[in-house]
Amino acid sequence: MTQIPSLLARSIDNFVDGVAAAIPRLLSGLVFLALASVTVRIVLSLVRTSVGRVYVGDRELVGDLIVTLTAIFLWFGVALTFLKVLGMGDIAASLGTAVGFIALGVSYALSEMIEGTVAGVYLLRDPDFNPGYRVEAKGVTGTVAAIELRKTRIDTDAGDRVVLANREIESRWTHNVADES
Repeated sequence: MTQIPSLLARSIDNFVDGVAAAIPRLLSGLVFLALASVTVRIVLSLVRTSVGRVYVGDRELVGDLIVTLTAIFLWFGVALTFLKVLGMGDIAASLGTAVGFIALGVSYALSEMIEGTVAGVYLLRDPDFNPGYRVEAKGVTGTVAAIELRKTRIDTDAGDRVVLANREIESRWTHNVADES
C-alpha cells in the first residue's frame, strides 16, 4: 500500500515535467500560427489581386479556382509545419505522405472531371470561343450561350440548348466566322 502514494507522486511529477517541457513548444507553435496566418492572408491577397487582373468578367471562376487551390496548399503546409514545430515531425511526415496518396487516388477517380475543368480553363482563355460566337463542336452547330468550367451550353438554330462537356469540345471545334457576319 505504501507504493501507491509513491507511484502517484512519480506520475504527477512526470506529468508536470511533461507539461513544463511542452510549454515552450506550444508557445512557439502559437507564434508560428500567428505569423503564418498573416503571411498566408497576405499571399492570398496578392494572388487574388494578380489573378483578378487576368481573369475578369465571365472568367472569374477560373481565378477563384486558382485562389482556392493556392489557399489549400498554403494552409496544408502551415498545418504540417505547425506539427513539426510542436515536435511531431514524424506525424507531419506521415500525414503528408498519406494525403499525397489520397490525392493521387482522388485525382485518378476524378480524372475525367479534372480533364473537363482543365479544358474549360483553356476554352475560357481562348479568344475564338466566347459566348455569342457561332461554333461547331461534336456535330452540334449553334451559338455559344455559356462557358463554364466543366460544360459549355450551345443554342442550336432549331432552338434547342445542347450541353457538352468541355473535354469533348476542346480537342476539336470550329469557329464559324462567316455565320456571324
